[in-house]
Amino acid sequence: MSIESADQADIFYPLHGKVAPGFEAVQDAFETNFADGQEVGASFAVYRHGQKIVDLWGGYGDKALTQPWEEHSLANVWSTTKGMAALVVARLVEQGKISYDAPVITYWPEFGAHGKDKITVGQMLSHQAGVSATRVSSSVDDFYVPHLMAERLADTPPLWEPGTRSGYHALTFGFLVGELVFRVTGKSLGTLFREEVAGPLGADFYIGLPESEDARAVELIAFEQSGDAPERSDIQKITYAGQDGMIAAPNRRAWRAAEIPAAGGQANAHGAARVYAALANGGDLDGVHVLSPETMALATHEEINNKDLVLGVQMSWGRGFVRNLAKIIYGPNPEAFGHSGWGGSFAYADPVAGLGVSYVMNRMNSNLAADARGLRLVKALYQSL
Repeated sequence: MSIESADQADIFYPLHGKVAPGFEAVQDAFETNFADGQEVGASFAVYRHGQKIVDLWGGYGDKALTQPWEEHSLANVWSTTKGMAALVVARLVEQGKISYDAPVITYWPEFGAHGKDKITVGQMLSHQAGVSATRVSSSVDDFYVPHLMAERLADTPPLWEPGTRSGYHALTFGFLVGELVFRVTGKSLGTLFREEVAGPLGADFYIGLPESEDARAVELIAFEQSGDAPERSDIQKITYAGQDGMIAAPNRRAWRAAEIPAAGGQANAHGAARVYAALANGGDLDGVHVLSPETMALATHEEINNKDLVLGVQMSWGRGFVRNLAKIIYGPNPEAFGHSGWGGSFAYADPVAGLGVSYVMNRMNSNLAADARGLRLVKALYQSL
């Protein structure tokens, strides 16, 4: 299949893949996103009860429209990575190595400085720790040294009283969770994810991209930033300080190679959907055990429901997962859970419908929440069930 964009001087977009009978409306929605001029390259995949029913990809992997988006192309998915990081911790909970209710200092004593000694693992995973930024100015290059960032966060006083509100830890989440995992296992989070989740499942999702796979990475296309910055609170200003230049970082080899569990994942839709397909299928897929239903219930248990101090919208946070109580981003079932990324990507599980779903693209939109392209795809999916 292919499509021409009416909004971009009839640019020809090669589109590929297939859908199961009855899901043609999903393919139509995918094509419409390109025809409307909203896409450069993208992929969308859905598993239902462990079987792949949608696998679509196409367009281009670069802004110049010279490199086709291939079946196994990979894109930086920003915070969609956080769901995979949360899954790694959930597996350690299932193995009895971590408890959500235990203070973080049980595993990482230095974290308790400046009154952070009572923060639980569950509170940290649900963005309640109050360390959404370091008080030391950090550059993108510092993000490539996770233990340095963890040391700075341990020595950072909280911006608000921990455990009382959530404030999205956009980047620091990954360094906090990564250090916790390292203290417990002696392995990096990206290594553990590869060895215990992505590798056994055959899922195309990397937290730390090997050089051998770098040729598959597409160019991330930043949105045009307007001169009118939104009014921000003091906490928002501190959290986002120094991050404006970060938007171009994913197109560098150093970023892709680094393990940045909050924002650096490289994936395509069928890779991310495959992981969530296991979670929507009782925790197992094709003979690979990922997580028990009991542990999944713990991981998605609501830690806090409030107007997030950083995102500025009502959020229901599980232990690292976004809970779908608003019934908007992840379909109509409130039991769905997952995570979305800056610019449009997302991946989630809907245990009620038995769905593992993901959308990955390279043309970013200037949103931190729902993206019109993804919403169109999800709407078509549920209308087809």
